[in-house]
Amino acid sequence: MALLGRQVPEWHRLMALSRTCLARQTLHLREQKQMSPYLFCKLTTVPSSGGFQEFSSVRPKKYVQEPEYRTHLVRCLHGEQRTCVDPESLEVISSLQDMGFTEAHINRLLSTQPSVPPRQLLDIIAELLLLGLNPEPVFIALKKNPQLLKLSTMQMKKRSSYLRKLGLGEGKLKRVLYVCPEVFTMRQRDIDSIVQVLKEKCLFTVQHITDILHRCPAVLQEDPNELEYKFQYAYFRMGLTHLDIVRTDFLQYSITKIKQRHIYLERLGRYQTPDKKGQTQVPNPSLKNILRVSEAEFLARTACSSVEEFQVFKKLLDQEEEESVSHAWEEEEEEGEEELL
Repeated sequence: MALLGRQVPEWHRLMALSRTCLARQTLHLREQKQMSPYLFCKLTTVPSSGGFQEFSSVRPKKYVQEPEYRTHLVRCLHGEQRTCVDPESLEVISSLQDMGFTEAHINRLLSTQPSVPPRQLLDIIAELLLLGLNPEPVFIALKKNPQLLKLSTMQMKKRSSYLRKLGLGEGKLKRVLYVCPEVFTMRQRDIDSIVQVLKEKCLFTVQHITDILHRCPAVLQEDPNELEYKFQYAYFRMGLTHLDIVRTDFLQYSITKIKQRHIYLERLGRYQTPDKKGQTQVPNPSLKNILRVSEAEFLARTACSSVEEFQVFKKLLDQEEEESVSHAWEEEEEEGEEELL
């Protein structure tokens, strides 16, 4: 009898905790029309025999996991604080695991932007997966640009729709997000200005523009005027065709690197601008051997020159560029003075 008297207060306390847990779960289930299974709290009851027994919620086999695993995951997210995680967070954790994210990924994602609600994080990730991405590229993109998690679902859907119109859906977005994860957080007019330059100033076809954005995503962050100048340099000075520029990923290289190597070869007599028929008196090296190789390989195999000679040339070229800019400013000032007179 004494033993039973001591168990009664403990029994009332456990029953109160069980009713609280059930109330929270019931409220959450009413708010969510559809919800993936998550870990429910264990309920402790006292059978007629007087002993204690634990009952767990029944779950499908694919979701069966040890409660200690989920508890460990949640505690990793909160460090030593070990604060209670609401059912919605547990649902998000379960959904992310079903999508293929590892425990390390989930820990990092939920701690990247703590102020972002877990449900919003899940919606953003789901939208990225719908574009044909795998969990690893999505994780890398969110790691590089955490501001993605602050977008609303509507903003993400609008930008996703726009990128699909540019032909960047169905897996092609993987490289774009890896190189330029800001593609979702950039201003719409900045992207439009780049696309407009490629289409109207450079006269690339729609398919060419898709290929350029896929192969050279960095162009999205370039100044439109500088991008147009780079194209003009390739087309008029180097004699490249639109197809050459697309296939060789020409636009991903800086204009400084392009001019240094092209002009150096030109002055060595190893490169010549093709005539109207596309012919030259010397065989021009391929763009791959000009731009894609390291400087050491470029000098040894393409230019057949020494490092010292190339360094001197680059300094002289910088001086020529500065003098050219200065001369252009002087001419503009003189023209302005003449107009005033």
